[in-house]
Amino acid sequence: MYDKSKTMVNLSEFKRRPACEVRIGGVVIGGGHPVACQSMTNTDTNDTAASVAQIERIDRAGGKIVRLTAQGRREGENLENIVRQLRADGFRTAVVADIHFVPEVAAIAARYVDKVRVNPGNYRLDRGDLQALIAQCRERGVALRVGVNHGSLAKRVFDEWGDTPQGMVVSAMEFLRVCRECDFDQVVVSMKSSNTRVMVAAYRLLVEAMDAEDMHYPIHLGVTEAGNGIEGRVKSAVGIGALMADGIGDTIRVSLSEDPEAEIPVARKLVDYMLEREGHEPVEASPAPDYDPVTADRRHSRVTERIGGNFPPVVISDRSNGDFEFDHASQPDYIYIGKEDPENLPDNFRLLVDAHFWKERPNAYPFFIASEIDELKDYSVPLKFIRLTYRDLTDRVIEVLKQDKSVIVILSTHHRNGIAAERAAMHHLLAAGCDVPVILHRDYRETDIEALQLKAAVDFGTLLLDGFGDGIMLHNERCETMVTDSCMFGILQATRTRISKTEYISCPSCGRTLYDLQTTIARIKKATSHLKGLKIGIMGCIVNGPGEMADADYGYVGAGKNRISLYKGKECVLKNIPEEEAVERLVQLIKESGDWTDH
Repeated sequence: MYDKSKTMVNLSEFKRRPACEVRIGGVVIGGGHPVACQSMTNTDTNDTAASVAQIERIDRAGGKIVRLTAQGRREGENLENIVRQLRADGFRTAVVADIHFVPEVAAIAARYVDKVRVNPGNYRLDRGDLQALIAQCRERGVALRVGVNHGSLAKRVFDEWGDTPQGMVVSAMEFLRVCRECDFDQVVVSMKSSNTRVMVAAYRLLVEAMDAEDMHYPIHLGVTEAGNGIEGRVKSAVGIGALMADGIGDTIRVSLSEDPEAEIPVARKLVDYMLEREGHEPVEASPAPDYDPVTADRRHSRVTERIGGNFPPVVISDRSNGDFEFDHASQPDYIYIGKEDPENLPDNFRLLVDAHFWKERPNAYPFFIASEIDELKDYSVPLKFIRLTYRDLTDRVIEVLKQDKSVIVILSTHHRNGIAAERAAMHHLLAAGCDVPVILHRDYRETDIEALQLKAAVDFGTLLLDGFGDGIMLHNERCETMVTDSCMFGILQATRTRISKTEYISCPSCGRTLYDLQTTIARIKKATSHLKGLKIGIMGCIVNGPGEMADADYGYVGAGKNRISLYKGKECVLKNIPEEEAVERLVQLIKESGDWTDH
């Protein structure tokens, strides 16, 4: 396999990974071309009018690459009619056929579309099927996407590697080597998972493996089965953003269980935010010895008042504006009140108070800034917070942090590439052997709540997936504080560092979906959202069923027209339930398994 010790992300610079050019119809990716945003239809591919209408809506929204499922010969043949009508309407949208179970359909689809996506988990390399498809693609100028899914690896790969990032890379590299042997470079590769930690590790390993063999194919990014609403946006931004921060990614899809055209503006905001850091002021940084961004084990930190060590990351809410309304579902561990000492101060919270205004009382702790570091010794309290940037971490400051075991660092940044700056600080602490607990802090000025969610998910999520952060603190003065609190808990959930609510692993729907996915998700959420710590998979069909929800506690999977199968873990326990009974039966299953609690 690959030497993980040599895998290293760029700590100090935002620079896109070089990739060869690939043409997908009229769209060119790689080779320095802009990152392309794409989506997938959820119509029946046999319904020409509905599919064309949806592709056109996606195109108008800015998605110039659109994928359609072709699960059988009939769907594969109808791609001809869809493409013909689309072109007659004046749309040059790049059309991609998604082939999952039936490799033979790829040969049909390749006659009509601009790119064919195949899943290595359902192909055999010993029969020459891939070589034949490559020859066909070359003849028509059709691109090929090698799309590895975490939940559907080939049995021989799974038996040796399990459903691991390493297994995903093995699966992808087998296919990429065949492409190279055939001298075919019009190839895109993806490594999809609903688990952001698995996804990021798989892509980082893939880049290492490709670089080792001098491969430079463009990379498509996406968190599969991300869900809808704030959860889907945050989860997608965490996974995609962490990789784009490393310079990885030539196309992206934000997979939401919503109308496909709704995915494009979200993806566009994400790309635009990442590109803001191009040409930034350099960050001086060196990686800490033995740090491995693939395994990304959590940094060891000492424990101070239940912060650090193996305790879940804490949430600190900035309430210096005097807003003391809280949502019980996302209640912070600490609140920062600044200089004020208002009469309506809640007495059930631990408080951070600016040091010069702090007075001794239960659950109140002084908050310092970098220029006040020499004053730390004058405060005899069990817990002290100090706000620092990576530039503040001089040898003298680090020595103070080592000696004073009551100190917690609030790591802040205003650098245009804040991820690089905070990475630099964390690696500096690692290299210095300083085990002070660190709270990640970011300050925004967003009026657009969706933009705030995406930006915060990228900035915090990347560091958390790197294994850094004993807590987070988000300030945004232009929206309600409860919004920022909810966002922080959502980011911790998406990174699997603190599970505080039910997680829904729901597919975005496609032509294979066997029921009304959006309505069903709403019904399941209404019935189960009060549960804590469960993962529930909601899948439109068996293709994205057991495999993609492999680590879910329970699963709701389309088994046929208006028929549902229910899973407990990876085991199907109830088959072909009428759809109208299925949500109630899911609730019953959770209760019988002892995982139900009342509101």
